[in-house]
Amino acid sequence: MTEPDSEQALARVVRDHAGRLAASLVSLLGDFSAAEDLVQDAVETALRRWPVEGVPDRPDAWLFTVARRRGLDVMRRETNYRAKLAQLTWVEPARKDDRLRLIFTCCHPALSREARVALTLRVVCGLSTAQIAAAFLLPETTVAQRLTRAKRKITEAGIPYRVPDADDLPERLDGALAVIYLLFNEGYLSSGGARAHARDLVDDAEWLASLLAGLMPDEPEVAGLLALIRLHRARGAARFDDREQLVLLADQDRGLWDHEAIGAATTLLVRAARAHRRPGPYQLQAAIAACHAEAASFESTDWVQIVVLYDMLLHLAPSPITRLHRAIAVRYAVSPEAALDELKGLDLENHALLHATRADLLRALGRDAEARECDERALALTANPAQQALLEERLSWN
Repeated sequence: MTEPDSEQALARVVRDHAGRLAASLVSLLGDFSAAEDLVQDAVETALRRWPVEGVPDRPDAWLFTVARRRGLDVMRRETNYRAKLAQLTWVEPARKDDRLRLIFTCCHPALSREARVALTLRVVCGLSTAQIAAAFLLPETTVAQRLTRAKRKITEAGIPYRVPDADDLPERLDGALAVIYLLFNEGYLSSGGARAHARDLVDDAEWLASLLAGLMPDEPEVAGLLALIRLHRARGAARFDDREQLVLLADQDRGLWDHEAIGAATTLLVRAARAHRRPGPYQLQAAIAACHAEAASFESTDWVQIVVLYDMLLHLAPSPITRLHRAIAVRYAVSPEAALDELKGLDLENHALLHATRADLLRALGRDAEARECDERALALTANPAQQALLEERLSWN
């Protein structure tokens, strides 16, 4: 047994092994729901016992044993299910791309795009139903129903557990990219209240994106997503202070940024763009991130170019979130008044960032009472502790 260095390190160990366990159980049982139930039981047991007993020397074998024991303890009427459980035996973890194979299984075209992404985030990446609902801006019950239907569809249709043939990869790529992107977003700024961000989820997202890049080296959107993740990671050391309080982009110490990583990510993006000349949403988002990362100061940021890139992004993938971020850029490229006009009619009234942005713009225009109301609304809508602290600080100013 070894002692975990921290709660976050322990959570990473558990999830890393849980992802591989899920892949193994899906392969052996051929039943997503059953595999997920067993994995979740094993994870809950580990999170309860490992902080006290220490991490076992073979975490993967430990989790497998707990999952198998739990499965055998559950009274089930399905004889076939019981027989499969009885036959389960421990084997060494499969190849490193197990989770990538599981992602492609979840992203089968027989499922709707929304179901593919939700299922993968739940089964492969270990996000809770509440976290997925926050990512989709949907009620938790809606996501729970979507997950149930998707798992049933995979089991009933006998969808195989494997990376598809090269000819079948493109039709599943969209879902795989969306999953990795949402996983990164959840790690970059968590929707839950336990922690402000989760470096382990960001690490997972980059690792999966790099695996995908190795599988599809000529796909520019894969390179775009990998560059996007790496550009954001390069600013990681400056995003939070020593109290884990969020530091806004304008206030970050750019000397703490990893400029070598920024250069390498930008080169990756430019190479993909020049080779294929097929701009896509992830390449455009990476280009926006590069504009921020390459600016010597906040004031010297090329905001006009960023607005142009957002216009291109809206043309390819329109969304209210993108419109919101474009409005933030408009503030610096044009004026706070113009940005405030851009926010009109956005269907994001339950999104904290809309109200926080509106408050910032109103404050810049001297409309402090209205700004305070918007900050209060934003505070009521966010569960992220760093965002809460930032909003509370703003509200304390007057």
